[in-house]
Amino acid sequence: MSGAQDYQPPRVWTWDKESGGRFANINRPVSGSTHKKELPVGEHPLQLYSLATPNGVKVTILLEELLEIGRDAEYDAYLINIQDGDQFGSGFVEINPNSKIPALLDKSTSPPTRVFESGAIMVYLAEKYEGFLPSQTGKRAECLSWLFWQMGSAPYLGGGFGHFYAYAPEKWEYPINRYTMEVKRQLDVLDKNLADRQYLIGNEYTVADIANYGWYGAVVLHNIYEAEEFLDVTSYEHVVRWATEIEQRPAVQRGRRVNKVWGAEDEQLPERHSAADFARGRSS
Repeated sequence: MSGAQDYQPPRVWTWDKESGGRFANINRPVSGSTHKKELPVGEHPLQLYSLATPNGVKVTILLEELLEIGRDAEYDAYLINIQDGDQFGSGFVEINPNSKIPALLDKSTSPPTRVFESGAIMVYLAEKYEGFLPSQTGKRAECLSWLFWQMGSAPYLGGGFGHFYAYAPEKWEYPINRYTMEVKRQLDVLDKNLADRQYLIGNEYTVADIANYGWYGAVVLHNIYEAEEFLDVTSYEHVVRWATEIEQRPAVQRGRRVNKVWGAEDEQLPERHSAADFARGRSS
């Protein structure tokens, strides 16, 4: 097998700061803050601290969708640059002890409510503003099943496949094969479910679609990890149709720009404080 080497795990593992590939500088085996840094706070009740990764865009898309249907879900979105270690600042760790984006602070409650983990934030917002989460028991259960399916599946896609295929310092056949098999299985699960459904739970667009689009839309439409040919993404025609339809929504197009600092300049919006910011773009 290509990429094999003689490796015997030590009796007790110790951290080698030089190992870990492209993201070695932001990964560590302990939690907590590394430096004092307070977070900025805007005027709206909802304060979002995030980055436009697949996990980050789930929340900004949902917020923009809630605004689109007339909910009073105005928010301030501040950039957390994980490459710079912003997630280890003391202010961010107070909101999310896990030091991962996104994190939300709701100032409308007393005391303010912190919410971390993208799925938890989505449920919190959907319940608070009564949108994109069905109230009928059966539909709600189906929606939450697909939402938590995504939460459980994405680590295999991002931390597993993405890491070993795109970011690891060396190409190793075994982990690439292992995680490729799982990612293709996940795409097949989605594809078969969407063969006779417009959206994941039927004809109703929900938080489950938003969450799954964040990851699997990136896979089939945007060549995440530069793996579209390797994964043969066009063969999952129902996933491609579903993701394309979602991406045409104005709120999705806005949400994908928030906290984005890469790509074409007219697609970037490092911070968002009002709808007018989308017209100003990168300079805001």
